[in-house]
Amino acid sequence: MFRNHVLVCGGTGCASGNSQQILEEFDKRIKEAGLEKEVKVIMTGCFGLCANGPVVVVYPEGAFYQRITPSDVKEIVDEHIVKGRIVTKLLYKEKDESKKIKALNDTAFYKNQHRVALRNCGLIDPENIDEYIAKDGYQALIKCYTELTPQGVIDIIKESGLRGRGGGGFPTGLKWQFAKNAEGDKKFVCCNADEGDPGAFMDRSVLEGDPHAVIEAMTIAGYAIGSDQGYIYVRAEYPIAVKRLQIAIKQAKEYGLLGKNILGLGHNFDLEIRLGAGAFVCGEETALMASIEGRRGEPRPRPPFPAVKGLFGKPTLLNNVETYANIPQIILNGAAWFASMGTEKSKGTKVFALGGKITNTGLVEIPMGTSLRTVIEEIGGGIPNGKKFKAAQTGGPSGGCIPASHLDTPIDYDNLIKIGSMMGSGGLIVMDEDNCMVDIAKFFLEFTKDESCGKCTPCRIGTTRLLEYLEKITEGKATMQDLEDMEELCYYIKDNALCGLGQTAPNPVLSTLMYFKDEYVAHVKDKKCPAGVCKALLQYYITENCKGCTLCAKKCPVGAISGKVKERHAIDTDKCIKCGVCMDVCKFNAVIKK
Repeated sequence: MFRNHVLVCGGTGCASGNSQQILEEFDKRIKEAGLEKEVKVIMTGCFGLCANGPVVVVYPEGAFYQRITPSDVKEIVDEHIVKGRIVTKLLYKEKDESKKIKALNDTAFYKNQHRVALRNCGLIDPENIDEYIAKDGYQALIKCYTELTPQGVIDIIKESGLRGRGGGGFPTGLKWQFAKNAEGDKKFVCCNADEGDPGAFMDRSVLEGDPHAVIEAMTIAGYAIGSDQGYIYVRAEYPIAVKRLQIAIKQAKEYGLLGKNILGLGHNFDLEIRLGAGAFVCGEETALMASIEGRRGEPRPRPPFPAVKGLFGKPTLLNNVETYANIPQIILNGAAWFASMGTEKSKGTKVFALGGKITNTGLVEIPMGTSLRTVIEEIGGGIPNGKKFKAAQTGGPSGGCIPASHLDTPIDYDNLIKIGSMMGSGGLIVMDEDNCMVDIAKFFLEFTKDESCGKCTPCRIGTTRLLEYLEKITEGKATMQDLEDMEELCYYIKDNALCGLGQTAPNPVLSTLMYFKDEYVAHVKDKKCPAGVCKALLQYYITENCKGCTLCAKKCPVGAISGKVKERHAIDTDKCIKCGVCMDVCKFNAVIKK
């Protein structure tokens, strides 16, 4: 038994902040103190509060230390571990800087969360199967083998109301039923861990923090539909997730939990990892399967659906990481337990990657039906720097922008679609008053245009033309007729594109037109960008606050600023390249843009 456990976040965010070096420093200092038999140091997955990483939590107190550097480790060991005195200056602080939080679970960030898919992330060593087993790991699989028929497993998933967490929200149990009923001498179970949405990192964090949950769930799925082979398709840009998956698969095989005749109970199931090259279109199920087969990742028309004819032409079940992460807990706790959370049509919880103009960026898991206001103002800590909330973008490039008037909307599949957005995989990007909504739509169209596989004309040419319209608008060259033509093109693309990428590509344009049309009109009629973002429509001016310090003139890269010492300077707008250096260096807030 250890008297203290030191948990160091090993997720990608904290790893980039030298968490491995922090862990090694803890090991060194604890050994120097002669406490290696009393204190255990563990590298975990993501805790969720990415904005405050690297994160270290010391138990049994649960002291939550933020933004730790290797140089802080000696003080934590000397004061907290040796003397029992928590180092308060390193503790996490709430929005009110005077309020330091001792324990992780006392933070406003965690109080409104309910962790199911993320239940083990930040709590266990993801590279140690024994720690997963100690948290009821693989008990659901054993229950399936010993107490449930394959149909019994599927019935539980159906009754739970679990819907796919990868975007469309299709009922998971129904998808499993289709795959089970399909005729075939060979069936496959696939996991979509491609996760290509900008700002999304939910699946990556589950794989980094709790890889065995996905392995167990896929094995259960194999038992339920009659499959002996699975594939996890994960993008190669996730090296930590890939490494931990490889370790977990090896350990599961060594424990007899994967492979031939699992636990001596007669079921065979093996798993392989396939690395994706980062193509967004490979998040679409038929394109993903084509990529696993070694072909170009392009979608194909459906039907036939993958449950009938999928990987290598055989019946195939495909879910994403978060969907699978819920399965073991549903089997163990029952369908009614899961269905008791969420809303009537959207059961359970949902993981979001919270980013953008928000105080607490990171991962959150909330019951379906939680309001957007709760996520942004309470869990997210509100908008920093005293700025006003303007919009939240959900669903990545396939989603839409939600304005302040819908802040109290309960988040679930159907409500988000009603207000012109969608759940998507779970990216949630917050924007403040300094964001231009036309520029935001242009950003997402640039992404979808580049990521289009080019197979169908509506997507290949349509997204290119949409982007051209948006570029005209942000350059002040568009007409009101262009706005009408652009909206008409959006609906044409939605109705005619081959796959979900193309069909949903116009959503950011349509939602910003719906809620922020005044900004489009300002760009077109007034040749102004209300948020001061679109360079072509901006002019920089020096106000009477200027003290004549000459710093802006010295820093201007094109010599567009002139004036005498201690006198108000001026900007030659013909020479100005609108780089913003003058505004950045001015100490008197004398430079404005409008």
